[in-house]
Amino acid sequence: MKISKRISEVPMSGIRKMFDLAGPDSINLGLGEPDLAPPIEAIEGMNAAATAGLNKYGPTAGIPELRKAVAERFSKYGDITGNNIIITPSGSSALLEITQSMIDPGDNVLIPSPGFVIYGPHAQLAGGTFTEYKLTEGDFQPDTDDIQSKIRPETKMLVVTNPSNPTGGVLSEETYRALSDIAADTGVTILSDEVYDSFIYEGKHHSFMNQLDRAVVVNGFSKMMAVTGWRMGFACANEEIMQALIKMQYHVCASPNMPAQYGILNALPHLDPYLENARKVFKARRDLISKRINEIPGMSIIPPRGAFYAFPSYDMDMKSADLAAELVKAGLICTPGSAFGSFGEGHLRFSYAADESKINAGMDILEKTVAKLR
Repeated sequence: MKISKRISEVPMSGIRKMFDLAGPDSINLGLGEPDLAPPIEAIEGMNAAATAGLNKYGPTAGIPELRKAVAERFSKYGDITGNNIIITPSGSSALLEITQSMIDPGDNVLIPSPGFVIYGPHAQLAGGTFTEYKLTEGDFQPDTDDIQSKIRPETKMLVVTNPSNPTGGVLSEETYRALSDIAADTGVTILSDEVYDSFIYEGKHHSFMNQLDRAVVVNGFSKMMAVTGWRMGFACANEEIMQALIKMQYHVCASPNMPAQYGILNALPHLDPYLENARKVFKARRDLISKRINEIPGMSIIPPRGAFYAFPSYDMDMKSADLAAELVKAGLICTPGSAFGSFGEGHLRFSYAADESKINAGMDILEKTVAKLR
């Protein structure tokens, strides 16, 4: 049997490679999965829906009640209705459906580097190509000069992550406006991945939901409600793009998970206090891991302003994959910066979605390993 060229040319995720090397008792700071319990209303709503027999196919775009509730929650960013929302089986699926719906063979997609691992492969799977653009050092803003220098006639899409995985960077208002101007001047569509918008510790979230004439926005419930296993996300787009996404989603999954949709719907009115507490928890962990990293000679980090990832740099003359492998041998799982693109080299990614005891144990291993290697 023959494997298709389109999938054989896509590399395996560098995040998963570290897990394959790890021992069973390793400290896991490699996975971006909140360890908090979901809102009780989400569990109750899902269970009630399943018990009531709501286990059949539903509307391809999601149940209207949830589409409307999501639109109302995010209406602070723009004139959004339920017709602008599609409920998807994960944020990752939303990203795939968007590229499949908007990218033709030969089109080029600009992706952030360092950036999440699926953006480039999604462009390839649609028959297109991708080009990495740099982020500024330290605060990890998209380098708008670099972006402008890489826009070509075949460039159709610009991917932006806000807040960023893996860096924790949050778009400044200046950068947000500059990216908006680039899209307006060139006709390039912005694909804005805003899955971590609930987790900003300093500053303000600038969403592209107010620019649906030139942007498509992806978000999700997995991180927002700590229900990563439910695989539930959503996308926000103008009605023309939305019709294409609904058509594509039919061919991907027919319809999203029915009981989970009712769980999310039941939790949305109660979500703000839950998220306020989650931000306090993650901010304390952010402060702890940043302090511990900056105490290690040869390592440096500016505390990230969003998401739950630390992306420190180091001064040793070795590849990040080699350093991550040494840490795995010592019992600490993290991700090499190179897994997130060529401009991620010289960094490591640690998730602080784990509790303080695991963070401290992991940083003890990091400190000892770095000291030995230096």
